[in-house]
Formats: sequence, C-alpha cells, structure tokens
Amino acid sequence: MKKEKVIAICYDFDKTLSPADSSLDFGYFEKLGITSDQFWQEVGKLKSLQSLDNNLAFMYYALYKANKMNVELTKEDFINFGKQAYYYKGIENWFDRINNYANSLGVKLEHYIISAGLKEVIANTSIAKNFKKIYASTYLYDGDIPIWPAFSINYTNKTQYLFRIKKNILTENDARVNERFIGKNVRIPFDNMIYIGDSVTDIPCMSIIVKNGGTSIGVYEDLPAGKELMLKLFKNKRINHYCYADYSENSEIEKTVKNAILKILKSQNLKNEDKEF
Repeated sequence: MKKEKVIAICYDFDKTLSPADSSLDFGYFEKLGITSDQFWQEVGKLKSLQSLDNNLAFMYYALYKANKMNVELTKEDFINFGKQAYYYKGIENWFDRINNYANSLGVKLEHYIISAGLKEVIANTSIAKNFKKIYASTYLYDGDIPIWPAFSINYTNKTQYLFRIKKNILTENDARVNERFIGKNVRIPFDNMIYIGDSVTDIPCMSIIVKNGGTSIGVYEDLPAGKELMLKLFKNKRINHYCYADYSENSEIEKTVKNAILKILKSQNLKNEDKEF
C-alpha cells in the first residue's frame, strides 16, 4: 500500500493563535474581579519566594487566589472561559483554507496544539475541533473542583510531544514514546513538521524542527519588541521564518506555510527511509 502523505502543523496557543497572554484572559480575571497585571505581579512574587516553575506557579496561584477571595472555581468555569476565546485575524477559517490547499496536493494535514496554557480552556474553544490532539497543562479534579496540576507543559518538556506526534504515541503518559523506532515505523518525521510559536518557551521545539529539516515559523504582534525577538531567533537559526500574527487569506503566514508544504513534497521527505529515530 502507498504510504499516506501526512504533514503535522504544531502550534503554541497564547500569542500564537490568540492575542491573549494566557488562558486566564478569557474570563478568569473578570470572575475574580482583578486585573491581569495584579495577578501576574503576585505570581512573580510567589515564584521568587518559593522558586517554583513558572507554569506550576501560575497554575497553583490561580487556585489559591480564587480560594483566598472565596470564589468557587470549577471545571465548568474553565470550559466557559474557552467558549469566550478570541483569536488573531483569519484564524477561524484558517484551518479550512490550509487543509484545502494541502488536499489539492494530495497531502493530509494534521494540526496539534503544544501549549503551556490550560487544556480545559483550549479544548473548549471554537477552533478546538480542528486539532487532532491538544497537549496543554491541566488540573487534577476532585469531582468538579480543580485541586492540583496534573500536567504542566513548559519550555523543554514541550519537546516530548513532538516525539509523540512523530511516533504516533499520542497519549500523554504512554512510556512507549521512549522506544527506538526505525524509519518506516515513524509516522510523521520531524522534516514533515511545521512548528508555529511566538516566544522563548517555544525555542526548544523550534530548534528540534529546524535541525531536523522541518520548518519553524515565529509569529509576532507587538512592535518593535516582538519582531526583534523573532529576528534574533532567525539570526540564531532557531526559526526558518517569522511573520506578523495575521492568518487572513493571502497573508504572509499563509504563503509561508504553503511554501513549507511544497518544500516538504519537493524534498521527498514523505518517502519511507530506513533511518533510526
């Protein structure tokens, strides 16, 4: 049988698909009656005192702050936050457009999220249906009440999910991802991946993709700081391209992703090869 041609596009979420700084921006601060600046300043102080990981600090403090203010926070709240999510221009029809383009070339696109944001929020956005898998931080629940971080995704531990996608070992805690796979058993090699992210937390993933022949794209919104960061990453060969965060038809990022798809096809990276991974 002829091998199916599959390309994976992996995305960060906050500041990549949405202008929100975090998953909490979609309703958490309003529910507590506080500002984003107030919350993150308090998180920063907590982190400096307790030497917590950045993501664990915000996940812990989101629960602690609600409890301290006598505000009940439930899983249903996070679901509702997701329903209020907003995006960069063009995102809501981006997936149909880019899928149709790939289909016209005989290629199947699969979309994945790899985010430090909250899975309960991202999985309930209007665009969640477009992703084959959403890897994001999540809470442990006692009934409907979040009590402790179950998964925290940050910096270098983002990279394990690229390996899961490559080997088609998609369940978060499946240890088979550590097994060695030979070429024909690798479903989506790194050179058939496109990674789109916006910040230093994406650098390890971006670097792996670039070093292994795939395409990494940095997106920016804030000027000039955002563009300066992307230019630095480009000069340091951490990314192949950088684009303004606008996913509209015929936008710079649409053209860049289409060219990346063509590059993968032309380089014949979709063939089975007896390489070890």
